[in-house]
Amino acid sequence: MSYYLGIDSSTQSLKGLVIDCDAGKIAAQASVNFTKDLPQFNCVDGVLSNDDPLVKHSDPLMWVAALDLMLERLQDSGFDLGAIAAIGGDGQQHGSVYLNNSFEEVLTSLEPSRSLAEQLKSALSRSTSPIWMDSSTSEECRELDAKFGRRLQADTGSPAIERFTGSQIRKFYKQEPDLYEQTARIHLVSSFLCSVLTGQDAPIDFGDGAGMNLLNLRTMGWDSEIAEFTAPGLAGKLPMVGKGMAGGVSPYFEKYGLKAGTPVAVWTGDNPASLVGTGAWRSGVAVVSLGTSDTFFAALDQFSTDPDGYGHVFGNPAGGFMSLACFKNGSLARDKVRQIAGADWGFFDNEAFEQSPVGNAGQLALPWFEAEITPPVLRPGVRANFDFKSAEPAVQVRAAVEAQALALCSHSLWIGSFDTIRVTGGASKSPGIRQTLANVFQARVESIAVEDSAALGGAMIAAHCDGVSLEKMTEQFTPVGELCEPDADCAELYRNLLPLIKDLEGSDPID
Repeated sequence: MSYYLGIDSSTQSLKGLVIDCDAGKIAAQASVNFTKDLPQFNCVDGVLSNDDPLVKHSDPLMWVAALDLMLERLQDSGFDLGAIAAIGGDGQQHGSVYLNNSFEEVLTSLEPSRSLAEQLKSALSRSTSPIWMDSSTSEECRELDAKFGRRLQADTGSPAIERFTGSQIRKFYKQEPDLYEQTARIHLVSSFLCSVLTGQDAPIDFGDGAGMNLLNLRTMGWDSEIAEFTAPGLAGKLPMVGKGMAGGVSPYFEKYGLKAGTPVAVWTGDNPASLVGTGAWRSGVAVVSLGTSDTFFAALDQFSTDPDGYGHVFGNPAGGFMSLACFKNGSLARDKVRQIAGADWGFFDNEAFEQSPVGNAGQLALPWFEAEITPPVLRPGVRANFDFKSAEPAVQVRAAVEAQALALCSHSLWIGSFDTIRVTGGASKSPGIRQTLANVFQARVESIAVEDSAALGGAMIAAHCDGVSLEKMTEQFTPVGELCEPDADCAELYRNLLPLIKDLEGSDPID
């Protein structure tokens, strides 16, 4: 049997998924919810509380505690982890971990009798990790833009973005220079966990590295000029950039049944992993991921950037590049709309769309309960062109879902037009949301059988590094599930609504 483990460390949870490439099926899986299973880290929905709503940090020790617990649960499920041929993984993009010069020594001397969190605590030079939801670095972004202008986007794939790692590092250097000086290594979530798994300093891959405003996508190396301006000596604190295998499993993990030395592929970001896990690593198919954030992404035939400056270009783990538009207010925002409507999920996912007309009589509501990133708007609050709070529940739900779908469409036009869109993430289960996406994009919407597309992508990347064909695995693990065909009669209606999204994005939040 050819078993491969994929590990996905996302915003709210950590998941492990084992694929059997001979049988073409999922062999085992386990997950850890940060809020429910690790309450001692005080990260509700994966985020530490902060008086400043723009600051979004997590405890990096929570991620390694989740790794311990997930592997324990996999072992308890009865699956023989010793049969794993290789491991791959991903982390939520942009998040950064700050480590002192004891990090490598700690990695090489991990004791199986003690937890990862207990042993790695002393290796942190900074106790918290800014994550992708953080919007507190506007000043640093302005400084980067003033220094590099259009070159920043032209060479790194994105303009200066608040959540990107470069501006986060610059803020850290400016506000806590002593701690920055004590920092010997700055990892992304992905490369940090890969380092822990291998017991040695792991590389950052091109997919995740491109989400830092520091990687030059034309040279595929750190941009020394941008890095030095971001923070003095930064290039020396960054891991190497690489792909392929990062090393072998650390002996620490033998206690879960893994074999020491089992190959571990260089980890990537959650979005690049999902590109592989949804079978969209080749051009022609776009993906809408409906999770904590909503994202629209696709493989790129040629390197190109968003003329409006909101979209991004990352490395494609399968080779080449991928494009992406990301929206912070995704499933958590939908949940808040559901609560405002006083509805259960059955009503939100289906019944609301049966009780309200397509197009909602032009009534739209952008549910920005958090500061938004596409476009960058720091003041949260629902933007609506009608009396949202007094409306019927079905109207509230449709207004939010249609506005989100129209925003996805509006900000992905630079990527191209697609006849087929694959949906993944928890909200992709909703028939109403799937049909809305089909109608707005006038494209066939396909769901895929495997929900955890990032973990699946990590497993597929590991298998591919071990010689298994991506084409074969795409046929095995990403079969088309339910289909939604677009209603052509809706095309003109949504084309006319599309400009209203721009007006809403520039409006003030309702009281």
